[in-house]
Amino acid sequence: MVNYILRRIVFMIPGLIGIALITFIISRVLPGDPAVMLAGEQAPPAVVEKIRQEMGLNNPLYVQFVDYIKQLLQGDFGLAWHTGNTVLGDFATRFPATLELTIASFIIAVLVAVPVGIIAATKKESVVDHISRIFSLIGACVPVFWLGLILISIFYSKLGWAPAPLGRIGEDINPPTHVTGLYLLDSLLSGDFIAFQKALSHLILPAICLSTGTMAIIARMMRSSMLEVIGQDFIRTARAKGIYERTVILKHALVNALIPTLTVLGLQFGYLLGGAVITETIFAWPGIGGYVTESILATDYAPIQAFTLISAILYSVINLAVDLLYGFIDPRIRYE
Repeated sequence: MVNYILRRIVFMIPGLIGIALITFIISRVLPGDPAVMLAGEQAPPAVVEKIRQEMGLNNPLYVQFVDYIKQLLQGDFGLAWHTGNTVLGDFATRFPATLELTIASFIIAVLVAVPVGIIAATKKESVVDHISRIFSLIGACVPVFWLGLILISIFYSKLGWAPAPLGRIGEDINPPTHVTGLYLLDSLLSGDFIAFQKALSHLILPAICLSTGTMAIIARMMRSSMLEVIGQDFIRTARAKGIYERTVILKHALVNALIPTLTVLGLQFGYLLGGAVITETIFAWPGIGGYVTESILATDYAPIQAFTLISAILYSVINLAVDLLYGFIDPRIRYE
């Protein structure tokens, strides 16, 4: 297994270099001049030119790319010009917010989608099955920005059930003592249940909004996998032996149906982690997504490149973890 892991890591390197190159080129062709953004629209041309020289923007693109790779090899993702901080420093500050939102969205999606997929498969062509397929189709098609605005309009503006979509916690409440950066976990660790309640109330709507697409995909995959497994001979044999239907579904069918679903779960977790940009922008969530949006508007190269590269690394690591998890679920799988 160690050789398998090392081989997978080696195979990741060319892909990551390619992603770094593509992101580098795309960021350089974006409209706008970082030197002008940094100096100001009214700055004299001499000042702008000096800033361009200091930032290395006058160098040929291949020289800039080589310098960028050298920085990456040293663990330096660059400086965020629009904040004045290092990119890693800004990421460390904002990543816990994105991670908390991602985990909450993933939990909601799994808790809803897996039972829906199982029920739809065991009651094929029933009313429940048709409703689940309609739900999956709508969930996969609804734009995130539209759904976010609808949720805010209904639950905040109309009903008043949700707090204002402004950040992770109310302005009248101090954040919990910093331990992990995850407000819900930190508030529990510090025993601050008021902060926990406020943080949870701010988290629910963006988490539901972000989880909808993932929920639909997992439900469809779970239904398809369960239908395939239920039709196999060992399930019919188990039923013929008189085993309770619940045991047949949960102990025999579900375990085997989870194997292909795990791939989707891993990919969707990576998608949620790297694709929360729109949700964080709509709900003013102070995570990496909002930070990258600000960087794009400011024509700030370094955060955009770092975000794309880190997302690619996370996808690769999650895929590897899912492949290794197969071996724990099915001992017959061998890694060569």
